[in-house]
Amino acid sequence: MADVEPEKKAPTEMDEEISMSRGMRAEVRINFDKCRDMFVFDQMGNKIRFGDIYKKQKTIVVFTRHLLDFVCQEYADDLAIIPLEYLQEVDVRLVIIAPSPHNLIKGFKKVTGLNYTVYCDPNYELFKAMGCVESLVFGKVQESVHVKSGIIMGILRSTWRAMQQESRLRNGDVKQQGGSFILGPGDVLHHAHIDQNATDHAKINDLLTIAGVQNVSFPKDRRVLEL
Repeated sequence: MADVEPEKKAPTEMDEEISMSRGMRAEVRINFDKCRDMFVFDQMGNKIRFGDIYKKQKTIVVFTRHLLDFVCQEYADDLAIIPLEYLQEVDVRLVIIAPSPHNLIKGFKKVTGLNYTVYCDPNYELFKAMGCVESLVFGKVQESVHVKSGIIMGILRSTWRAMQQESRLRNGDVKQQGGSFILGPGDVLHHAHIDQNATDHAKINDLLTIAGVQNVSFPKDRRVLEL
């Protein structure tokens, strides 16, 4: 006899404001009623409704620092390593949202080798609505498994990369920190990590594990998920 999946109960916590943080930090609450109808921009400048991003499938949404920041770029270097088939096997999507002008997306993807979708929230409205914080605290690069450069070399690389981009554009607020969320399908929050400083981003393999995706070996994080 086939197994019967238990009936799933509809959310009862305010329906429009669901919370389900599984980390050790303070519980994260998302007002989906507000956030789902906010817009981000693709690299062509088209407006994309945030709620449509995670409407049909479970989605790892990574809110980064601005796109010319070396911490953001080196984190994206590791996101680029994730094989697409790992996500497709479990019907999970990966999306990056940055607090930068959309004009920087094309160059950012070229520099990092990232083939996943990148959107921008240049006025930080969605960042703030999702609970992302502002902070000038940088953090310790040695505590991140995704930052490969030291601070001085990283800043020099960021400056050089910025010179290759359209310098007339504002890059984004250096105080704006990001966060990582696992959402969907629909208005469901599976996990949230709010970055408290520049190097406080979630470990990518932690996000993959929570989302049910096979782990990947990164240069500074060589663990793999043994099935």
